[in-house]
Amino acid sequence: MRKPNSMKGLEDLGRARLSKNFFLRDFLHSEIADFYSIPNIPDDPDLAIEAGQHLCEELLEPLQATFGRLHIRSGYRSAQVNEFGNRNDLNCSTNASTAADHIWDRRDEHGFMGATACIVIPWLIDTHKNEGDWQKLAWWIHDKLPYASLCFFPTLWAFNIQWHERPTRRIMSYVAPRGVLTKPGIANHDGDHSALYEGFPALVR
Repeated sequence: MRKPNSMKGLEDLGRARLSKNFFLRDFLHSEIADFYSIPNIPDDPDLAIEAGQHLCEELLEPLQATFGRLHIRSGYRSAQVNEFGNRNDLNCSTNASTAADHIWDRRDEHGFMGATACIVIPWLIDTHKNEGDWQKLAWWIHDKLPYASLCFFPTLWAFNIQWHERPTRRIMSYVAPRGVLTKPGIANHDGDHSALYEGFPALVR
């Protein structure tokens, strides 16, 4: 599929179905793109769709089936939008660092593909209100799903969830306690963590 050069082409691209409940259009919104009038359109639609299908089918669909509707804060970010955000200190990393992350249609430096979305799970913020409760969801995902990386944020406990062909299995947080929750090589990384999320629903696929 070619990069669309018309409104009709963009409409058709947005209708690309990534999974049972998600379409590409769900992930094309960007406040940076909207405010600064920068098109947020993939240069390589086929790669963006393929990476997005893995993200949706393997991670977002089971999360939504288990916890109810997900709120998508952001998803795909074009190289042009991301570069502008990085240059203007709008919470965007470099394009090289963001390839196979928010830039779904660029492979990383090793040739692997990936895709990230920033989401909020309303069930979590409605039912778990104590400081540090975000860690319960983090450990649940760690035990249940083939995520590549997670990064949690203070507002609404939004978090980036990444699918990647070569997952790092690393969980970071800007919420207290800040820093690395787990990564390979740390003693807490392996094993069963179910005691840390007691009362959470069973995984629904």
